[in-house]
Amino acid sequence: MNKLYEQYKDHVAFYVVYIREAHTSDVWQDPDNLDDQVLFAKPKSFEERSQLGQICLVKLGIKFPAVIDTFDNATERAYAGWPDRLYVIDRAGRVAYKSKPGPFGFHSKGVAETLQRLAIASAP
Repeated sequence: MNKLYEQYKDHVAFYVVYIREAHTSDVWQDPDNLDDQVLFAKPKSFEERSQLGQICLVKLGIKFPAVIDTFDNATERAYAGWPDRLYVIDRAGRVAYKSKPGPFGFHSKGVAETLQRLAIASAP
């Protein structure tokens, strides 16, 4: 995704939308989180969620901007963003691409193909 961001950043807006946390240490802990030492309790405020979002970006090496979902998870509910999904929204506000649930169900190839198709369609 970082490569796509570098390629298209002057033509489209890229954002990570940080949604509710999965596998928090006080709810259900995934063994991979234990191995990776990603151990966080469910945040109790928007500020705590924002801090976790920043940690996530750094740990995953994401180089494009992020926004944080509201504490009531409105974006996650509207877009069925959990566990993880990749979306491309076209200029008219329509969903042009929606990946399968991730992290193992999506691949950047679908995003790349959609961005290329949209770029060709909007070329003069």
